[in-house]
Amino acid sequence: MTTATLETHAPHASRKASKDVRRLQLIDATISVLARKGYAALTVADVAKAAGLSAGIINFHFDSKDGLLAECLQHLTNEFYRNWKANIERPGATTAERLRATLLGDFDDAVFSPDKLRAWIAFWGESQGRPVYEEISAAKDVERSRAVEAACAELIADGGYALDSAAITRALEAMLDGLWLDVVSTSTRRSHIESAANARQSIKAVLHSFFPKHFPQT
Repeated sequence: MTTATLETHAPHASRKASKDVRRLQLIDATISVLARKGYAALTVADVAKAAGLSAGIINFHFDSKDGLLAECLQHLTNEFYRNWKANIERPGATTAERLRATLLGDFDDAVFSPDKLRAWIAFWGESQGRPVYEEISAAKDVERSRAVEAACAELIADGGYALDSAAITRALEAMLDGLWLDVVSTSTRRSHIESAANARQSIKAVLHSFFPKHFPQT
């Protein structure tokens, strides 16, 4: 009976894995095209060509171009969420270590690449006119802000800093968004690796300026 069960479910699992792989292939191709051509110029044909597949396969997996783009943003959002969530919940780490890892984590290879940055910016530019994009990431953005604010509040209490945790959180998040934009705007003048290194140094400097007892100057 065990053997029969395995034979019954194995083909289904294989088909599901194949479908997931194909969807990821198309999402990766969409990110690449967004980075190269921008949101308005992207076409289904461009994505299919970048993926090495037929245009019809996109409608099979995503129903439409809008569905593909929404899934692409969902993929980027989930990837970013998993990355910062792992950093803020590091077992055995101090609050300062967790906050530092979370902020520096925005420049981890898993989420920080030239193509992904440009794709994010393409979606940011469309979010006002497409509420569905805001809906995809809003809850996770709020969760991150609350986690960062909670860490800041702990450091403020522990260090006796005359600071407001909500204001500091807004400043840190604005800084991180600005650093991502800076990387994209200067990518033709300096390497991606150098840009990331400079961004990390800026983050460390800002953390020291806010919480000098917890983040010694390096």
